[in-house]
Amino acid sequence: MGLKLIDLSQEIYEGMPVFPMHQKTFIMTHMTYEENMKMTGSPTLGFSARNLLISEHAGTHSDGVSEYKPGGVTIDKMPLEYFWGSAICLDVSHVRYPNYIEPKDLEEALKRSGQEIKKGDIVLLYTGHYDRTYGTDDYLKAYTGLSYEAAKWLAEKGVVNIGVDAPAIDLTPDDIKFSGHMVCAEYNITNTENLCNLDKVVNKRFLYIGLPLKIRNGSGSPIRAIALLEE
Repeated sequence: MGLKLIDLSQEIYEGMPVFPMHQKTFIMTHMTYEENMKMTGSPTLGFSARNLLISEHAGTHSDGVSEYKPGGVTIDKMPLEYFWGSAICLDVSHVRYPNYIEPKDLEEALKRSGQEIKKGDIVLLYTGHYDRTYGTDDYLKAYTGLSYEAAKWLAEKGVVNIGVDAPAIDLTPDDIKFSGHMVCAEYNITNTENLCNLDKVVNKRFLYIGLPLKIRNGSGSPIRAIALLEE
């Protein structure tokens, strides 16, 4: 039995969509091959490099609890088990803004999936927002998100990481209480935003890996999220 790898990560580039409260991404040339060869005196080989100015919350990323909870644990000190492990993906793509994803939507999606949620699971939510809007101005605009009750429903089942294919797990821009993040703060768990290709893992159980950089005292980190499926 083999494994199929599915990339769930968005591309990092200058001009990429970033949630408005965070730093935009800038990429600058640090050194060209020619500049490096002149510096080292090498007649045969040069090195090129670029500099990145990027938010801890740019692109596909996970949050440290400290982002939304003063005194909360930072990304470098959170259990790695929050960022890799057994996962399922639920299809809630029928829920559209301005409607919240409610507990009944999760219950129905879970039933349709034929899966169950186990303590310590990572649960990804396929909303279809990436598929519908990425590459357009609408990606950062209105999209559905978890109600407080729905996020708590997941947390009380023992979910340690809630992922979504949109810029936030909250209903934006209406939910100024940021209900999904409120629950993550209350239960000291993480969430992962700006995923993609979730249509390829809908209704399946798989091994998820989305490890954060070990940023000292980080409020979050870009990740390379993947799914490993048995073939």
